[in-house]
Amino acid sequence: MKIGQASLVVFLSKLLASALGFIGTLYFARELGAEVLGLYALVMTVVGWLILAGELGVGQATTKRISEGDEQGAYLSAALVWVAGFAIVLSSAVIVGQPLLESYITEFDQYVALSVVWFVVVILFVKLFYKMVFRTLKGERKVHIAGLLDPVKIGGQSLFQIGLVVAGYGLLGMLVGYAIGGILVGLVGLYWVTVRPALPSKRHFRSLFDYAKFSWLGSLKSRTFNEVDILLLGVFVQSALVGVYAIAWSLAKFLELFGGAISSTMFPEISHTSSQESKQATAGLIEDSLAFTGLIAIPGFVGGTILAERLLRIYGPEFVQGAAVLALLIFATLLYSYQKQLMNGLNGIDRPDLAFRINAVFIVLNAGLNVVLIPQFGIEGAAFASVVSVTVALAFAYVTLRQLIEFHTPLGEIGRQVAAALVMGAVVFGLLETIETTAVVQHNVAIVLFLAGAGAGLYFLALFAISSQFRTTVERNLPVDIPFVLR
Repeated sequence: MKIGQASLVVFLSKLLASALGFIGTLYFARELGAEVLGLYALVMTVVGWLILAGELGVGQATTKRISEGDEQGAYLSAALVWVAGFAIVLSSAVIVGQPLLESYITEFDQYVALSVVWFVVVILFVKLFYKMVFRTLKGERKVHIAGLLDPVKIGGQSLFQIGLVVAGYGLLGMLVGYAIGGILVGLVGLYWVTVRPALPSKRHFRSLFDYAKFSWLGSLKSRTFNEVDILLLGVFVQSALVGVYAIAWSLAKFLELFGGAISSTMFPEISHTSSQESKQATAGLIEDSLAFTGLIAIPGFVGGTILAERLLRIYGPEFVQGAAVLALLIFATLLYSYQKQLMNGLNGIDRPDLAFRINAVFIVLNAGLNVVLIPQFGIEGAAFASVVSVTVALAFAYVTLRQLIEFHTPLGEIGRQVAAALVMGAVVFGLLETIETTAVVQHNVAIVLFLAGAGAGLYFLALFAISSQFRTTVERNLPVDIPFVLR
């Protein structure tokens, strides 16, 4: 499968997964309210940080070593032993620290009779299981299959969660449904894993460690960008505001889907090309990833900023207060998408040591700004901290990668995407003003769907007209040749 087609498969899979997740989150927001969503977000955030400690970078290292094609079974076995051992240690620590965890998520016992500790432990093992399956598939360069499993996972989890919530289990149903869906998708994914475990030696553990000792900070950086604000908001603000922030964050992350699909597809390709040919041979892959990272995120930022209040109103009136936060988070996500491609390049050419330094700067800056800004400005402060920290990390990553590889920055293509997005934004803003002035349509969901659909159509038509690279890419990756339309 071509790289462009694989990226498209991964993107469409992520899009479907997000649509399924959106439906579930929308139902939970309206049925259970912001406080329950906030508690659920806090539980999942705690599990996410434990996952980071459990893997210690071995997940990325496993993908890297398996993608290189040598002794794959031994590396897989070494990774499984590593992760299983740390998972047992961490779960034991969580059980011992039960009073501390219960005092952090204080309102949990108002909704569920069992201690939050047991849910954290179970979900920890479930996530480690299916994430290792996904990592192995990506290492085998079956990124499209791993991508297709995303909607299976989220769809299955959402169905189980909705069924249990409808049955009256509330927060308990959301957590149990998540665990059931994760187990099932992990079992399904095992069907496509062809690497079979083999007896590892000390050398395989050391090789994983040599990569993981730097790459773990990349996972920490991703976790910091995604969840350190939610973790700290749990300390400084009410659970209801955490729920508002979590909803805004979920909408912002939706716009990173295409960039995430590109990075997921490109990493094993960059890794393979670098190990089989040379570092410089990866320049074209890096240029292509930068050229199309903003394809969805750039118009998403423009449209999302214009429609922020109406998007949040879909979830309920109490979520509208997060409109400014949503705009800031969308912008942070846009910048992060580009930064992620650059870090992909560094890790792919086996320079996790340099990625380590960049990630360290980002983590310290992001965490520090959150601690300073959240008490002063609340959820808006958390969003602003993300914007500042990712801007600095993006600049640092760009300079670092340019010192190792000569690649062309596709400013022209990015500029055309910006131009098409601004045209779209002007039209969407005008249509919104007209609708609100004339009050012809009152239904908020109908207005959002109409403006989003019209905006997306206009953006792609405008980009198709002004970008020859976009037209060529579309033609190259279509399953059939339609020269009359594209030339």
